Formats: sequence, structure tokens, C-alpha cells
Amino acid sequence: MYQISPHSKPFVARGSRVDRCSECLLSTRVCICQFKVAYRSPVQFFLLMHHNESFKPTNTGRLIEDCIEGTRRFKWSRTEPCAELLAALSDPDLDPYIVFPEGDDYQERMVEFTPKAARKPVFIILDGTWRQARRMFRHSRYLQHLPVIQPKISGASSYKLRKAAVEGQLCTAEVAAAMLAQAGDHNGSEVLSSYFSIFNDHYKAARMSKPLDHDTSAKHLIKRYQNG
Repeated sequence: MYQISPHSKPFVARGSRVDRCSECLLSTRVCICQFKVAYRSPVQFFLLMHHNESFKPTNTGRLIEDCIEGTRRFKWSRTEPCAELLAALSDPDLDPYIVFPEGDDYQERMVEFTPKAARKPVFIILDGTWRQARRMFRHSRYLQHLPVIQPKISGASSYKLRKAAVEGQLCTAEVAAAMLAQAGDHNGSEVLSSYFSIFNDHYKAARMSKPLDHDTSAKHLIKRYQNG
């Protein structure tokens, strides 16, 4: 597997001078590493990450890695997919799906999730901006044979750190939480949603120079899972 370092490219946008945790990339004052939890889900996630995302503190793909055991990250390339990804996609013990909105020109690939005996579901999430994800979906020939599954969305996004390009669009972590629920793993969805809520609260506290709220329902839930 191609591992992408969070520091493979220097972060030079607004906030680049902030003293950041090397793991969660948030300001050290609002680090969320203490809330990581190793949750074992019956499903697995593959994050196919655009190279621009690997160094952004606002990226939420890493939240999935922090919470859901077995999550794998791969660097996206249009013409040179990594061998580890191709090998994983051909593994007969796995049942891979691309997570992407429905489209008229690939209706024949759209499916509803149905568990298959002795095969572990794998949800492939294209981790990038909407424009990047759309390009990744359209131009990755090595993914064209895979079925496509649309996440069932029950509410508006609570992610406010970036402006959505499309109304109703969810961030990567929210998509993963929706897919966990869709696959019947409601506990996993609850864990990831709570961790995402903590990330949101801590990031906004740092951005707005506000004190942290240490007594939230999300933090209580995460601690409950950490304690078994």
C-alpha cells in the first residue's frame, strides 16, 4: 500500500504558522488524538485520496482511519494505480463498491447494498473536493468495472470548515458514517459521527479562539467505546 505522509507537502495556506499536532494536524491546543478509538466494523473502507488532500488539516478522511480499524489509504493516479490497490480489488474475499452519487450515464452500475456470504464489504471513497472526486470517478479506468453505491442521506451536512460545491454535499467522514449505517453497522456510524463532531468543535474553537467544551455528548460516547 502506498502510504501518504501528512507532511508530504508543506501546508502554506491560511493557518500554516499554527503549532499543529503531527497526528491529527489540528492546533496542539485543540488536539483530538485522545479521542481516537479502534472500532472493529464488519465493513472496510478504502480511501482513494487526491494528492492535494493529504496535507490539509480540514481533510476528514483521516478521521475514518482514526476510528475504523482496517481502513486503508491509497494515492490516486489516473494512469498509474498502485499495485496494492489493484491487488486488493481482485481479492475474492472482498466485495468492493465505489461510493458515488447516482448518474444517468452509469445506471447499469448502480446497486443497492446486499451483504454477500463470506465476502467483506469494502466501500471505496474518493477523497477530494467534489470537482476532484468527479474527475477521479470519470477518469479511473481501473475502477470502471466496480458497482457504484449511493449513500442514503438523512440530513444536511454539519461540516462548515469548507464551503460545499454542491448543496447537500457531505464531507468524506460523513459519507463513511452514512455508509456504515446503510450496511447495518449503526454503532460504527455513531462512533465515527461522534468523532467527526469532536473534530468539528475543536477546529472551530481554534479558528475562532474560543474555549473548548469538555462536556459534550460526542465525547461521552467516544469515552464509553474507549472503555469498552
